[in-house]
Amino acid sequence: MPYRTVRAEASGSLVIEKSEFIAKIAPVTSSEEAAAFISTVRSEHRKARHNCYAYTLRKGFETRFSDDGEPQGTAGQPILDVIKKNSLTDVCIVVTRYFGGILLGKGGLTRAYSGAASLSVSQAEIMLMRDARECVLNFDYSFYDRLLRILPDYEVKISEQDFSDAVYMKLLIPEEHVGTFTDVIRELSNAKIEPNFSDIVCADFS
Repeated sequence: MPYRTVRAEASGSLVIEKSEFIAKIAPVTSSEEAAAFISTVRSEHRKARHNCYAYTLRKGFETRFSDDGEPQGTAGQPILDVIKKNSLTDVCIVVTRYFGGILLGKGGLTRAYSGAASLSVSQAEIMLMRDARECVLNFDYSFYDRLLRILPDYEVKISEQDFSDAVYMKLLIPEEHVGTFTDVIRELSNAKIEPNFSDIVCADFS
């Protein structure tokens, strides 16, 4: 199944009533990676009063969040809601709060944590991950132009090309198009081109 995640760490921050909320998002693929990321953020902000977080994982459909001392339901859940609203998985968001001395109330806290988390998502590069296969082709130059014309029809991405005695191409093809693409290539080349496919991998098609 396709899923959305982030390519790398990103951050965003806002100040509300003298309290600073610093949000950081990162890709994670396990609870251990999430815990390590949370620990790193806490180490970076040792003087902060709160480091609230949420994360979701594809593996086991695991979801966890923490208010880290804030009133129940005002921090971790709003952060998690931002992750779900953006249809993300395999991500962790930590929002650090430096208290400014003014109480925000439950509604104010919820909006602050949600807003900071949303800022971190807006700064991140989103990837659309899909099941795919790598495909290696070796063929005569006479087929090259015809092959290029059909690639968009099957959402094929070119990973590598080499032009020597023959054309070498490494392609990335969504799993759902592999069968049809194979038939078309064989028909196009009168069975002179035989695709060689890898096992299924998850790849970015954003």
